[in-house]
Amino acid sequence: MTFPSPLVPADFHLQDDGTPYSPVFDDVYHTTSGGLGQARHVFLQGNGLPGRWQGREAFTILETGFGLGLNFLATWEAWRSDPLRSRTLDFISVEKHPFRRDDLARLQAGWPGLAPLAAELQDKWPLLVPGTHRLDLDGGQVRLTLILGDAREALPRLALQADAFFLDGFSPARNPDLWSEAVFSQLTRLAAPAATLATWSVTGHVRRGLQEAGFQLERQPGFGGKREMLTGQRPQDGSPSRPAPPRHAIVVGAGVAGTSVAERLAARGWRITLIDAADGPGQGASGNRAGVFRPLPSLDDNRLARLTRAGFTYGLQHLKALADAGHPVRWEDCGVLHLARDEKQENKMRSVVDAHAYPADYLRYVSAADASDLAGWPVERGGWHFPSGGWIQPPSLCRANLALGGERITAHFGRPLARLERQGDDWVALDPDAGEIARAAILILANGTGIRGLPEAAALPVRPARGQVSHLPADPASPPRLVVCRNGYVSPEVDGLRCAGATFLADDEGTELREAEHRENLEKLDLILPGYAAPYDPASLDGRVGFRPASPDRLPMVGALPAVASADKSTPLDTIPRLPGLHAVSGFGARGLVWASLVGELLASQLNGDPLPLERDLVDAMDPARYLLKPPRPGVQE
Repeated sequence: MTFPSPLVPADFHLQDDGTPYSPVFDDVYHTTSGGLGQARHVFLQGNGLPGRWQGREAFTILETGFGLGLNFLATWEAWRSDPLRSRTLDFISVEKHPFRRDDLARLQAGWPGLAPLAAELQDKWPLLVPGTHRLDLDGGQVRLTLILGDAREALPRLALQADAFFLDGFSPARNPDLWSEAVFSQLTRLAAPAATLATWSVTGHVRRGLQEAGFQLERQPGFGGKREMLTGQRPQDGSPSRPAPPRHAIVVGAGVAGTSVAERLAARGWRITLIDAADGPGQGASGNRAGVFRPLPSLDDNRLARLTRAGFTYGLQHLKALADAGHPVRWEDCGVLHLARDEKQENKMRSVVDAHAYPADYLRYVSAADASDLAGWPVERGGWHFPSGGWIQPPSLCRANLALGGERITAHFGRPLARLERQGDDWVALDPDAGEIARAAILILANGTGIRGLPEAAALPVRPARGQVSHLPADPASPPRLVVCRNGYVSPEVDGLRCAGATFLADDEGTELREAEHRENLEKLDLILPGYAAPYDPASLDGRVGFRPASPDRLPMVGALPAVASADKSTPLDTIPRLPGLHAVSGFGARGLVWASLVGELLASQLNGDPLPLERDLVDAMDPARYLLKPPRPGVQE
């Protein structure tokens, strides 16, 4: 079995004249005549910018090498300075060897005129782990989607329509993979009608490859010591413009899933009507005092690993954005310690860290002795330490999402949804007395296990999973001071209590607290921290019961609901008929906190027609219609 190559950051090197240099490719990052001048002349002017984005609702740029981020900063500066700019700017860039934050800051300090923008970029610079990272900048009007990895693998996974291409890799002689036929064919697939391109390279095979990909090319005067540069355009193919979205949606459910979708749509200017049967947000499965926030790696970097990693890194960005906006979430990046069950798993966990070489601020392997020091309690095995992970209080995340959405979100609490009706182009949400709660062309079901009661969602194999958490009285200074997991979890002290659990019982709809489940949670606690549970009496503990919507394949269900109950197994997923305007966000199981913010951004991007914040194969893996093409595996797995 082959595994993905680790992400290798770029090293900081300067030539004698101060030009940034890559020893990997034996090439400079920009011309010695000046990187900022090259960015403006070759890539902005070469793509007819800023003129081409003026008066547009949105404009999308795809770049094939992020490097120092100078092209991005120059583009952002030009966009901000233009009173006729598009409402939003999407900048998507691929980088195989990203710089570490400190090195990026040292390099970008060479352009003091860009300092405020560079500082914001550096402040939001992500953990250097593979995959797609979306950074919301300039109040959310500028979206930088940074894809860390090999462009040959990344480009086929993108879902977008680029209005302009910045072809800026190391020279074709030094980095031929980035100037290959495979890459050029992807540009054709990703091009919007009349898309343009610009590059400093006029090498013969580059010109021929772009012409064969369908671009009409023209040589232009180059920059600095280069006599010529290349520009190009895709012919206008007469494709109809995409209709404007309705920009009003009903969201059913005010948990972490529903409030995340509502906030992300509100950030795009949508008007949201939020419906929930409870008297406030975060009262159902999202009502626990503290939930675990961490990814779940794997040796083969499977879909679950990639999705939890993407959700974790985007979730960190979102938590910071909420705090920066004055709506801090109750959470703590105290770290998460995930202990091995046995020697076999401990060896596997060590292998995962060795194989992927993740940065230490994301994941590291710790021995039993080091794990004991971290936990403040003797433990039997080592395992994974996630220094940036921690616990989140879900209701506070729900409240912060709604506060950030502000007046664009109108909440109807205490209004249970009984059924849906289709009237013309609208979905109508009706209460148990057949009274209309709201109507809109777009309706999103994020109502947890309540989705099972709606016939429109009958194709989704959502199963309720009862989870009981035990509340243990705790002193503020008592260990552990981080979250510790091993077939269960225990949190640090939060308001005089720590959470331990949780049980996971499929198809059990009992709402009462059970002594037997408290006992089960204490047994798990003793496996995590041997002897820790001794002082607690399961008969006297308090706790909380919630019901999580679980999926058979452990992945979320995100997207448009199928309009048919069955489909031939060979049917392409994107050709399955869908119920117009009806979408679902469900199946989070026990991983709602790591997925909610990213899933909200994903569905908002789909509905608004924006570039997606995830690779296409991961988006397809969450499509609610996938179950029509494969039989669900028996049981609920967590």
